[in-house]
Amino acid sequence: MLQKTYPYYLANEPVAANTDLEVTDKFSGEVATRVAMADAAAIDQAIGLAVEAMPALRAYPPFKRQAVLEHCVKRFRERYDELALALCIEAGKPINDSKGEVTRLIDTFKVAAEESVRIDGEIINLQISPRANGYHAYVKRVPIGPCSFISPFNFPLNLTAHKVAPAIAAGVPFVLKPASRTPVGALIMGEILAETDLPKGAFSILPAHRDGADLFTTDERFKLLSFTGSPAVGWELKRKAGKKKVILELGGNAAAIVDCDQGGKLDYVVERLAFGAFYQSGQSCIGVQRILAHASVYDALREKLIAKTKSLVMGDPKNEKTFVGPMISESEAKRLAGWMEGAVQAGAQIVAGGKVDGAMFEATLLEGVKRDTDLYRKEAFGPVAILERFNDFEAALAQVNDSDFGLQAGVFTDSLAHAHRAWDALEVGGVVINDVPSFRVDNMPYGGVKDSGLGREGVRYAIEDMTELRLMVMRETW
Repeated sequence: MLQKTYPYYLANEPVAANTDLEVTDKFSGEVATRVAMADAAAIDQAIGLAVEAMPALRAYPPFKRQAVLEHCVKRFRERYDELALALCIEAGKPINDSKGEVTRLIDTFKVAAEESVRIDGEIINLQISPRANGYHAYVKRVPIGPCSFISPFNFPLNLTAHKVAPAIAAGVPFVLKPASRTPVGALIMGEILAETDLPKGAFSILPAHRDGADLFTTDERFKLLSFTGSPAVGWELKRKAGKKKVILELGGNAAAIVDCDQGGKLDYVVERLAFGAFYQSGQSCIGVQRILAHASVYDALREKLIAKTKSLVMGDPKNEKTFVGPMISESEAKRLAGWMEGAVQAGAQIVAGGKVDGAMFEATLLEGVKRDTDLYRKEAFGPVAILERFNDFEAALAQVNDSDFGLQAGVFTDSLAHAHRAWDALEVGGVVINDVPSFRVDNMPYGGVKDSGLGREGVRYAIEDMTELRLMVMRETW
């Protein structure tokens, strides 16, 4: 079970300032633990100490950064079950999915440990004209400076890891605001980081109310803001962020195309679509929201997908048989139910699921959803998927692109030409062939276009954002 209380971490040290934040068990609704909340003074102090930590971090060599990351990997493995249970309780994530996220947390820190000792520069040949004769140029990467991180509730371990692990590898101090609904995993991460010899001020992990955390966005001492969350909040933060670099990982309403030529693997396709749509109650920005199936396979796919959707077990996330647990809150379930009702009033049909009880929302499949409804145009962020048919592959690609979002898309096809055409035409950050858009490995570049955000995560790509190029030109003789 969870501890009764958790401190926050200010400049590497635990601070039991209060127990103001109640963290609930998302299935039972009962208070599971209480967490210390940071006020504006604590946030300001953390930023100042992060600035003061920069000289020590610049002198903190890559092999020591690697040792810190390797220590984290070791301790995450030792505390695997604790981390999984904490995630299951605070996020309502089914226990098997929680274990999977702890595995990805470990993977992300492992990749960061490897990358920490190969942040290389380059030699630039200046001999492009006689005036540069005798000159040489070199480029290296240096830490950008203190970074501000704001992480979301839906992957509170691994999406936090995608900010924290590259920061340690790059040698930048950071101040992290974890989601107030799911702060425990980040605080356990802080407890483990506090066991290392990172310079004082290298990290602070400070749960805080959104309306009291403006410094994470507006303070000019930060040189980078990395935010993962909703588009409305993300773009507003960018507007307020000033001169600092901003990385946004926002929402999506991801689509999967099932081509006429999918190799006769319809059972596999159905398994992956059901996973992508309903995994962790659909609360994933790359969850499958729109399914476009070719007319030649539509009826067979529809029958199999309805049966699969109805078979998914909903209930207590601590039960290993549970596939669909609670949404993060009853208010979120009500919001999605309203969108579903609006789609039905506009002519859609619910062909599987549709029942809502508090925060519990059945895995739900609809067809005939009008393209101007909220359920189609916006990010559902819940266990609802839309099924529709197409006849022409080019038209299906255009339909996927008819969205304000562009994070990832999936295409099931045995046609190499169609795979490459999708890669060329789809306006997304990533195209996944023969799997769902929900597929992600933690060393790949990950991010979106349009309202889905700016920049890319993935450890190496995040390190590039957290460092900047510094040029040295040397005249050979003078």
